[in-house]
Order: sequence, then structure tokens, then C-alpha cells
Amino acid sequence: MTDSERKERVDRLERYRVLEDETTDPLAAGLLHDIVEELEAELEAIAATAALMLGR
Repeated sequence: MTDSERKERVDRLERYRVLEDETTDPLAAGLLHDIVEELEAELEAIAATAALMLGR
């Protein structure tokens, strides 16, 4: 993953966090929360993979 792709994913995560904080609809907030968790997990997995590759 390139730095620009990583930045794009981080930016997307931040946008969803803002939407989650601003929404007043409980269903929408729950769905946005799930999306935020998935994006966070994805970024953590990418970081772990990169760390493993650098350690080789």
C-alpha cells in the first residue's frame, strides 16, 4: 500500500468518525459505528502486515 492510499483510508475513517458523532439517528449512528470499527481494524491489519514485512 502506498502512502497516498493509506492517507486516503485514514481520511475516509476520519470522515466516518465525524458523521458518527454528528448523527442523531440511532440506527445511522450504529451503522456508522460499525463502519468506523471495520476501517480501524483494516488500518491496524495493514500496519501489522507492514511491520512484519519490515522485520524480515
